[in-house]
Amino acid sequence: MTPEPFGARLRHAMDTRGPLCVGIDPHASLLTAWGLSDDIAGLERFTRTVVEALADRVAVLKPQSAFFERFGSRGIAVLEKAVEEARAAGALVLMDAKRGDIGSTMGAYAATYLDKDSPLFSDAVTVSPYLGFGSLRPALDAAAVSGAGVFVLALTSNPEGAEVQRATAADGRPLAQLMLDHMAAENAGAAPLGSVGAVVGATLGDAGVDLAINGPLLAPGIGAQGATPADLPGVFGDAVGNVVPSVSRGVLRHGPDVTGLRDAAQQFADEVRTALSDR
Repeated sequence: MTPEPFGARLRHAMDTRGPLCVGIDPHASLLTAWGLSDDIAGLERFTRTVVEALADRVAVLKPQSAFFERFGSRGIAVLEKAVEEARAAGALVLMDAKRGDIGSTMGAYAATYLDKDSPLFSDAVTVSPYLGFGSLRPALDAAAVSGAGVFVLALTSNPEGAEVQRATAADGRPLAQLMLDHMAAENAGAAPLGSVGAVVGATLGDAGVDLAINGPLLAPGIGAQGATPADLPGVFGDAVGNVVPSVSRGVLRHGPDVTGLRDAAQQFADEVRTALSDR
């Protein structure tokens, strides 16, 4: 049986739970702030608490793979369990791994996150296209087979990204626009939403590119990086209805209390709803 595409599943989750994405970013400083040790026990407690608090109510949970990888195989085991439990509770899991390579190596990354038989199988994964958009083909093909999604870096929220992403491609387009146009081609004809998304920072002001890719737009930078939900219409314009605003520390700093995490996520969700309804 053909799996339901990620874009359709995400659209349903956004319509029923709201569009908010919450990161699971167990920084050492956050573990300390929660009164936890910076070790496997602290990592496990932190991750379990976030999943328990939010997986049954937010549309997307986004574990940052690096903060688990730093603990080696035992950290990856915690990540595997978090992915399984979050998906079982109804959240879509976006693995924030930002993988990018070529050929068989990209194929191996795709098998890690986008093959249903993998213990790290996620609903979607972030990837980098700056070895050429064609280098992502193994991930795009694997996602299509499994009904998963791929979020491609386009215009990121870090200021250093502009030196690459705003550079001019050989045909005169900004490099980010070239990548967005590739994404639009991948999503052509998909309904209600394509499964190839773009990562576009909420901190950009006016994005200055055409964001009509018929796919989701992951918007990091809300909260600790300075953007607010009220900034979304100005950045995304007519495409704002496809935006998945992402917040991490702005919610996570309210732990380890489960109620505090839920209240913070609800507050951001309400602010997003207000910002979009006022446009």
